[in-house]
Amino acid sequence: MSDKKSIKKKLILEGLFAFLIVLIPILFYWYKYIPIGSQTYTFLGIEFGTNGFDDVSESFYYYFSKIVPLLALVIWFITSKDWWYYAILIPISMYSFQLFSVLTFRSGIVDENEVMYVIVVTMVVVPIVYFIRVKLVDKHVHGIDLDAMDAELQILKEKEELRKERQKLEQRQKTVSKKM
Repeated sequence: MSDKKSIKKKLILEGLFAFLIVLIPILFYWYKYIPIGSQTYTFLGIEFGTNGFDDVSESFYYYFSKIVPLLALVIWFITSKDWWYYAILIPISMYSFQLFSVLTFRSGIVDENEVMYVIVVTMVVVPIVYFIRVKLVDKHVHGIDLDAMDAELQILKEKEELRKERQKLEQRQKTVSKKM
């Protein structure tokens, strides 16, 4: 019963991702369907304004030029099974900061200062990806299995402790035999 539910949930989720991927080109060119020069646009009862741009068509161009790649990258990040998928966080952060900049458009400058924020994210993500890579290379290329090495070191420690205990017992046995 639970297998059917998990399969059904997986199919629904994959169908949602497929639907979003199909919508990507439509979303990207959505600004072309908005009348040029209009100051407001109503869609599904939601009214959109210019938000500092010349017209709504231009603002939608900037919105969806950030939302569409961000959506594609998020889908890729969620569905990726590769070891390096954390590296996808760098362009995701870049488009996120750019989208935030476009949504809070006040200064008239778009895509200028976001690189400073992305550098911080990059400084966190790159070492994580590098350490994952090092562990994978050590294990699969050089044949170094850290878990096996830890187990072997633990066995050696136990042997050393047993040897020390044996020496102590032998010392005690000698002292007892001398007393007799």
